Parts: sequence; structure tokens; C-alpha cells
Amino acid sequence: MDSGCVTTPFGRRPMSLGMLANQQLAETIEPGTTKNKWKLFRAICEARRSLGVTDRALTVLDALLTFYPSDELAEERGLVVFPSNAQLSLRARGMAAATLRRHLAVLVDAGLVLRKDSPNGKRYVRRDRAGEVDEAFGFSLAPLLARLTEIEALAAQAIADRELLRVTKERLTLCRRDVAKLIETATDAGLPGDWETIYARFRILVDGVPRAATVENLSPILDNMQLLRHEIVNQLKKNIKDQKMGTNESQNERHIQNSHPESIYESEPVFDPSKGEEPAPEPPLPATTMKASRFGNNSDLRQKSFPLALVLQACPEIAPYGPGGVINSWRDLMVASVVVRSMLGVSPSAYQEACSLMGPENAATVIACILERGGLINSAGGYLRDLSRRAEKGEFAIGPMLMSLVRANCGSSRRKIG
Repeated sequence: MDSGCVTTPFGRRPMSLGMLANQQLAETIEPGTTKNKWKLFRAICEARRSLGVTDRALTVLDALLTFYPSDELAEERGLVVFPSNAQLSLRARGMAAATLRRHLAVLVDAGLVLRKDSPNGKRYVRRDRAGEVDEAFGFSLAPLLARLTEIEALAAQAIADRELLRVTKERLTLCRRDVAKLIETATDAGLPGDWETIYARFRILVDGVPRAATVENLSPILDNMQLLRHEIVNQLKKNIKDQKMGTNESQNERHIQNSHPESIYESEPVFDPSKGEEPAPEPPLPATTMKASRFGNNSDLRQKSFPLALVLQACPEIAPYGPGGVINSWRDLMVASVVVRSMLGVSPSAYQEACSLMGPENAATVIACILERGGLINSAGGYLRDLSRRAEKGEFAIGPMLMSLVRANCGSSRRKIG
């Protein structure tokens, strides 16, 4: 016998130490644990890469779950299903017997099902005189309940990673379009600048986007694209300012101060070139899309993400929902927000809309704030949609909400100390 393996009492099939560990884990189900089998199956589908199962193996698991008589998996009802190969093949969409055995082995190796062998190796059930199941031999679904928390955490992380990738792709697409339009506008207008070099830099970034993109390889490309857009916008602003100054510099300065009291130039002093003074430096341009800039939408100015430490200080209640019960990074917070979003009854579409309008970090922060407020919010989903609409119009800022919670938590701590 190979090292690291034992055999079953029946001597029919080798059992690895991993399978033995999965069998012991299946015996540690918390009393009273139940779960809707189809919701759990969807979570397994989300986490399939982390669990190491294939699409065809999931088809077999789906077929096995159809033989469980109730929608709720529960240990007191028994967790063993015992279909014949012919029945299982039919419900697995006509899968061939050899293929079926191979994918059943994948499920066993992944620790999602266990074989419960009978003395003769057949799958069957023994019933008592009342017709109730006394003992069944086949495939045990107990690992699904034993690993329930782990599976749901892996599914939440997979959803958060997919959402982060989607948002990153959208940001890159919008930024790329902005840069292309800005370069085209500058060249068509004949504005001064080394536009050929800028366009070459733009093409290098675009051509560097891989087909199988991940957040890790898209993030630096997005950062460089945003930096390039920032440089182009500053160059265009400089050209526009030079043209205005060439026509009537002093008149233009008074016009900006008198006609636009809310302009960013209001607080700047009027400079006099005849006295050798230099114009006041422009404030740095925020990393917003040109779409927002064209229409005067300043919502992106307010949607800067705040330090993670501040978010956790304001919203400590979300920390236990992070991977392993802690939050050490923005990704951990986004994973926790997906779990809390489901717990609060916020629909995936409402959360996706918030991520698109506020950014994934800020959407996760808002979910943490909603959790912190607890029973003060009747409909978390409706509240999140309202905040998303206000953020789109530039009427909502996360900062005041966070600081209010920080003050509330500080006040609570002082009362406890006193």
C-alpha cells in the first residue's frame, strides 16, 4: 500500500488521508444547522474555482441534490442519497457512466460529498417497519453542511473579486475613451503640444491590456491611463488660459470673480504682470472622468475613498464579517460588504448600481454604515438606491456620515468608561 493511504473496511476502494479528514469534518456539523440546498448550490457555483470543482462536476452535484427529498438540508432528516448509476445519469443530462464516475471522484476529492459504502458496494436503503429510513448507503451530503460557513465565505469573496474586476474594467474603458477624445480634440483644434508622443503613450497602454484580464494587471494600467488623462487636461487648461490671457487678461480675471462666485478662482488674488507677479498655481485636477467634467457634475469630487482605518473606526460592526472574522484590506471590506448586503436584504442590482456610481470601496463603506445604524433604517435596499441617486447628482457625501458615526462611537465609549 502506498504511503499516506488506508483502505476501507470492505477493502474495495482506497481512501486518501484527505478523504479521511473530510469524513471527520463531516461529523462536526453544528446541531440544528440547516440550509436551503439550492442556495448552497449557488454558493458552490460561485466558489467553484476556490473549491477545485469543474462545471461538469457541478452538474453531477446538481443531480445528486435532486435526490434529496427536502429543499432544506438537515442532519436530522438524514444526508445520504442513494440513486443508481442509471438514475443519476438521467438527471445528469445523460452523462456517460465513465464520465459520471470521474466527476463523482472530483466531488469526493474536493470534500463536497462522501461515499458511504454498503457491505456489497451497492447503493440502497434499509427501512423500518413504519417505512422510515433506518440506514442508507450511497453518497453523503454532510460535508456541505459541515463546510457551510467556509463555502459562503469563498462565494462572497468570489463575488467581490468579480465585482471589483467589472468596476475596474469600466473605469479603464471610460478613461480610455476620455483620453482618445481629448487627443482628437486637441489635434483637430491645432493646439500646441507634443500630441504624437502622448498618443504613442496612449497606444502602449491600450495594447498592454491582456485578454484574460485580472484586477492585478488592470490596476497599474488604469493608474497610468488616469495619469495621462490628468496631464492632457492640464495641458488643455493651460492652452485655454493662455488664449484668454492673450485677449484681455485683467478683464477676464474680474469676470471670473464677479460672474462666478462659486468658481474655484474666487479665492485667488488678482495678479498684475506689470509688477512681475506670478499667477497663483492652479489647484490639482481631481481624477474624474471628462464625462463628469463636461456636465459640471462634481459628485466624483465627493466620492474619494476614506482611509480604511477611519471606516473601521466608524463602523466596527462589520469587522466580524470579513474573511476569518477580521478586515485588513479594502478587499476584505468588500468581501464583508457582500455578506452583509445579502443579510440586510439589499438586492445585487442595488449594490451593483452603488458600486458603479460611488466606486466599490465607497459602496462597501456605505454598506458598513447601514449595518452600523442597525434598526434605524427600515429598508436597507431602498436607502442604498436613494444614496446612489443622490451621489450621481453630487448631492451625497460619505464624509459626514462617517464622522457622525465616529462621534457616536466615541461618545458611547466615553459613557462606558464613565
